[in-house]
Amino acid sequence: MAHISPSYLQIGSTVGALVMALLVIFVRLKASNRPVTIKKILIPPLGMSTGFLMFVAPEVRVPWLWALAAFLVGWFIFSYPLIRSTKFEVSEGQVFARRSKSFIVILFVLLIVRTVLHQVIDEYVSIPQSGALFFLLAFGMIVRWRIFMLKQYREIEAGGQLSGKPLSPEAPHQP
Repeated sequence: MAHISPSYLQIGSTVGALVMALLVIFVRLKASNRPVTIKKILIPPLGMSTGFLMFVAPEVRVPWLWALAAFLVGWFIFSYPLIRSTKFEVSEGQVFARRSKSFIVILFVLLIVRTVLHQVIDEYVSIPQSGALFFLLAFGMIVRWRIFMLKQYREIEAGGQLSGKPLSPEAPHQP
């Protein structure tokens, strides 16, 4: 089996993270043209939860305290800018995510912070463990952000502002 240099893995993970950030930005901008639903709020963290299968491999496992710390950093620190930049608006009886110019900036700042943290953390743990810690951080961030979105959606729903009728394809929402 060929051995891959840790520096190549670091470069590969950074490039991969950049590609994923660009993909998230693209998807997020496209999503703002479609109504938000409970299903669309819940699917990302549910889909991401399959990543916990990585912990089947022993080389990925980290101490419980580290795992909890990574999750809580995502929950309390990294989710905050996403929560602050997420706003909903009701149009034609449906909920839409309002486009935020700061969202793109926030994603790139989070990417830069992640890259810097990776450099520091990789000195103390293996690359697979580092990946596991950043997965837990991201999961904490996404779960809290999506819970916030769900609460915000439920408040709009409880306010009776939704009509339940779908938008026609000829008249997409323009933020």
